[in-house]
Amino acid sequence: MRVERLGDGEPEVAIVGGIHGDEPCGVRAVDELVADDMDVQRPLALVVANEEAVEAGQRYVETDLNRAFPGDPAGDAHETRLAAELRDLLSDCTVLSLHSTQSYDDLFAIVNGLGAFEREICPRLSVDAVVDATAFDRGRIFSAVPETIEVECGYQGSEQAAQNAYRVSREFLGATGVLPEAARAPNADLPLFRLHRRVPKEPAGEYEVYASNFEHVPPGEVFATMGGQDIVAEEGFYPVLMSPYGYEEVFGYAAERVGTLGEA
Repeated sequence: MRVERLGDGEPEVAIVGGIHGDEPCGVRAVDELVADDMDVQRPLALVVANEEAVEAGQRYVETDLNRAFPGDPAGDAHETRLAAELRDLLSDCTVLSLHSTQSYDDLFAIVNGLGAFEREICPRLSVDAVVDATAFDRGRIFSAVPETIEVECGYQGSEQAAQNAYRVSREFLGATGVLPEAARAPNADLPLFRLHRRVPKEPAGEYEVYASNFEHVPPGEVFATMGGQDIVAEEGFYPVLMSPYGYEEVFGYAAERVGTLGEA
């Protein structure tokens, strides 16, 4: 784990990239923020989390770091021990965790519930939507570090995702008072979705997904194929993080649309 500290005192705010080693956008954002030589108003930590996985270009070394929290310093797996280190480093921080996907080309935020922190920060980020993942928080960073927002920054490995990660990082630093000059006007009309179930995927030679993330799939519509077999929606839902090959055992998640952040 690489940690760059800016400002005086223990970090109060942190930006984390490299939770997954095959998602380089966050690592690049951290490197660019370090190079900016910022005059910070609050102490800040810039973190590249899983350096070994980043170097290997793999999602993880032994187990998924974003399913390993709160971690165990004596754990058998590299990521289990690393999760404990990250938890200790970040436990008192307000955190932005940067990710990328195989399913969506722009930015959206993932939160663990909607408290005052999420309502204050999310509207000041240039995201398309906010997704409440409370039902699936087990092992994720925000289950151990409560004041965390994850942002999916675009397609994995793309130049656009790297640019998005840097932009949203600066916006986050503005919203948290680290760089007041970078603060962005709030948008209370952000669509809000809540995950309610996984969409399973069985072993097959080929997969296709026809549904678009955040666009409603009505009951009876074919939204994917699995080994040439149509998968039909039994009930209406909104797809989130849905793609043919992003996950081994699921296509992604089904969500309900709650309204907007300002209404919820």
